[in-house]
Amino acid sequence: MDIILKLTEEFDLKENNVKNVVDLLDDGNTIPFIARYRKEMTGHIDDQVLRELSDRLEYLRNLEKRKEEVRSSIEEQGKLTEEIVLALSAAQTLTEVEDIYRPFKQKRKTRATIALAKGLEPLADIIQAQNITSGTVEDIAKPFVNTELGVLNEADAISGALDIIAERVSDNAELRKKLRRIMTRNGELETKLCNSEKEGASTYEMYAEHKEGVTEIKSHRVLAINRGEKEGFLKVRITLDKDFAHRVCEAAFVKAGASITSPLVAAACADAYDRLIYPSIEREIRNDLTESADEQAIKTFEVNLEPLLMQPPVKDKVTMGFDPAYRTGCKIAVVDETGKVLDKTVVFPTPPQKKEEEAKKTLIGLINKYKVDVISIGNGTASKESEIFVSNMLKDPAIDHKVEYVVVSEAGASVYSASKLGAEEFPDFDVSERSAVSIARRLQDPLAELIKIDPKSIGVGQYQHDMPEQRLDEVLSGVLESCVNRVGVDLNTASVQLLSYVSGLNAGIVKNIVKYREEKGKFKTREELLKVSKLGEKAYEQCAGFLRIQGGKNVLDNTGVHPESYAATEKLLKLFGYTEKDVSDENLSDLPEKIKSFGEERAAAECGLGVPTMNDIITELLKPGRDVREEIEKPALRSDIMDINDLVAGMKIVGTVRNVTDFGAFIDIGVHQDGLVHISQISDKYIRHPSDVLKVGQIVTVTVLSVDVQKKRISLTLKKLPDKQ
Repeated sequence: MDIILKLTEEFDLKENNVKNVVDLLDDGNTIPFIARYRKEMTGHIDDQVLRELSDRLEYLRNLEKRKEEVRSSIEEQGKLTEEIVLALSAAQTLTEVEDIYRPFKQKRKTRATIALAKGLEPLADIIQAQNITSGTVEDIAKPFVNTELGVLNEADAISGALDIIAERVSDNAELRKKLRRIMTRNGELETKLCNSEKEGASTYEMYAEHKEGVTEIKSHRVLAINRGEKEGFLKVRITLDKDFAHRVCEAAFVKAGASITSPLVAAACADAYDRLIYPSIEREIRNDLTESADEQAIKTFEVNLEPLLMQPPVKDKVTMGFDPAYRTGCKIAVVDETGKVLDKTVVFPTPPQKKEEEAKKTLIGLINKYKVDVISIGNGTASKESEIFVSNMLKDPAIDHKVEYVVVSEAGASVYSASKLGAEEFPDFDVSERSAVSIARRLQDPLAELIKIDPKSIGVGQYQHDMPEQRLDEVLSGVLESCVNRVGVDLNTASVQLLSYVSGLNAGIVKNIVKYREEKGKFKTREELLKVSKLGEKAYEQCAGFLRIQGGKNVLDNTGVHPESYAATEKLLKLFGYTEKDVSDENLSDLPEKIKSFGEERAAAECGLGVPTMNDIITELLKPGRDVREEIEKPALRSDIMDINDLVAGMKIVGTVRNVTDFGAFIDIGVHQDGLVHISQISDKYIRHPSDVLKVGQIVTVTVLSVDVQKKRISLTLKKLPDKQ
């Protein structure tokens, strides 16, 4: 297989670009580096496509490696034929390769291997040949009776021979491929509820007597069914018309005519399907469904996590973190504009104590003392009561300046608080106090704070705890890496966690960067990185463009311009009459127009650059030190609150997307209970998936469809509703 050609076709890319990507990956370049700094070579392929291409490249290489292993094994057995070579060459999946290899594998003890040891293979050959038209099968079997080998009579001999034939039928790669295709296309996933009296069974009531086509079932239902089966509430199987399946097997092995052995071959086909093929293919299809559902769930987690991490920071605001609770009180932390903790306390405005006046007095004192700009309230237990309290408190005339609040997801805050990292960062704080700091900081800089938490604990996916851990970690690490490198990292202030996701850096190098920073002081230039122990030329090439130095010797060190392009950038500035001071003073607003008049390609050629790289450089020069997240809509700050009882059908409300799933999206509309916009209510046009339209953190205007106060269910729509007559 020509892997480059295969990737070119599958990804609909230019062959030369694909070859360049493969060469760059093989040369140890990271995906963020390739996506950002090798656009001329890749044809502008973004990091998401690069990751998919890299995964597929690995699969295809493993496929070719396995083909070679199978070919060598069969050749060593002296059984390699031209037909097998062609079949291996044509195989597109690892499953197909294993089907081809099945007859040649070293088998464990089976009914067929026992029969072979009894010398019954010649009898199996005679029966399978189906060319005897007279006499009886017992006559054919009589010479194979051998009491010493355990063949006591003709019936024993025939039974053993049929076991050999059944295994041959089962080992037929083409038949398996055909039956797998039929079962996938025509099979139904059937579920039955068991242990219905056991606590938790009601969760799976919809699957009590459920049937659904294998090709029709949605991935979130596959995962729900798998969980129900694992917890002992569901019996699950894939059903296919057995008589039809038997006929498919017979068509491949039973010859037309009047042979006395043909009925026996038909019986062996039925046995092969029932005992060997069906259980095996059912397992394979269940595994395929699960793998596909896992990938979809991981993809959903991925598309939710990225916008959550990339939420714009609420900068330059003194923030009060408010971690709600009942009995143990609400933990409070005030942090300055940089996230440094200024003060902390505990108040009890919620039940059972409900000391509202005392809490109000304490918090207003902190608000006025530190000039708090915004209160960040966690959305966990007692969040509703806390939000009502804060909303009422902010109306108090004793507050001498404007203060707003926002409810943030506190998912994972407790995980961080109890972690080794949380203990190292705040050794004198208890777990809940660390949570309050995290809640404040995740408003100020979501990426820097959330990077400290295991992404599986952030809670923006579906069934993430049922996913294959290695694959989930691999994908989520890719998201973290992508976000960190897209934003860029301040070399002189970044935490170990942030630095560890920078392109080209590993744990050892990060540790050495921090040690260098502590011993030598702030980095003055990017080039100084080469003095860090174990940070060689390759690591420098991969990481330098993503690390920023504010107020350093070279203004370009505070941009996304890579050091390899500094000389070309200086040529560009000189060509159009600018200096580095113009970059610092942001005095280049007319540069794009000058380049347009001069000619893009001509300007790029003059400076020894490709046009894509030149355009990226211009973007960086126009706004050095820019934060790409600032272009995203900021979270909605509030000063008042609503209650679920205030909602009526037809009401329009501004809300924030909290989570996107396969079946819809959950929207925070400020009433503590998130509302659901079902996929059917997201758009007037057909959409494949809710993530095609919605992203976590997105601000949307929704219309209330219905409210069930008792069940706390809010149904919302994004569609334009017809005007009432």
